[in-house]
Amino acid sequence: MLDRHARGATTRVFTPVARALLHAGVSPDAVTVVGTLGVSLGALVLFPLGELFWGTLFITAFVFSDLVDGIMAREAGTTGRWGAFLDSTLDRVQDAAVFLGLSLWGFGVGGEPAVGTLAAVCLALGMLVSYVRAKAEALGLTANVGIAERAERLVAALVLAGLTGLGLPPAFLAATLGLLAAASLVTVGQRVSAVRRQTRRAA
Repeated sequence: MLDRHARGATTRVFTPVARALLHAGVSPDAVTVVGTLGVSLGALVLFPLGELFWGTLFITAFVFSDLVDGIMAREAGTTGRWGAFLDSTLDRVQDAAVFLGLSLWGFGVGGEPAVGTLAAVCLALGMLVSYVRAKAEALGLTANVGIAERAERLVAALVLAGLTGLGLPPAFLAATLGLLAAASLVTVGQRVSAVRRQTRRAA
C-alpha cells in the first residue's frame, strides 16, 4: 500500500480543500460522484482519441477526489456504511474506466494490441482482486493481503500512460501492464489462501 507518511502528507494538503467544500455546502457524496465522472470522461474519451498525456493529467485532477471525500466525511462526522459503499463501488468504476480506456487506445488509434490485451486482463483481474476481498468480508473473514493494491495499480498505469503520451515507447506501457496483471493474479492467490487458512482454523 502507499506509504503511511505519504498518505498523511496528502491528507494535510487536501484538508483545507475539504473544509472549503463543506463550508460551501458540497457533500462528500457529490465529490465522490463528480470525481468518478471526471476520471471516466478522461479515460473513456481522451485515451481512445490518443491523448494519453492530457488524459492522464485530466484523470489525475479528479483522482484526488477519492481522498477529499473521505476527509470531508470525517470532518463533517458523516462517515458511515453508505459512504463506504458508494466510495468502494465508484472506485471500481474508475478502475474499469482507466483500463478500458487504455484497452481501447491499444486496439484503436494506438495500434498496440499487446497494450489493449494486457489492459483488458488488468481490468478483469483488478475486479477479481476486489471481489475476493469483498466476498471474504461478507462472510466475516479478512482478505486484505496482497502485493497489488488498487492505489499501486492505478498509479503505475497512469504514470506509464502519461509517459507514453510524451513519447515513451509503448513497449514500456505493455511491460508495466503485464507486471500489474501478474501481480494482480498473485494477489488473488494470496487472498484466496488467506481465506482458506481462516476457514480451516474455524473448522
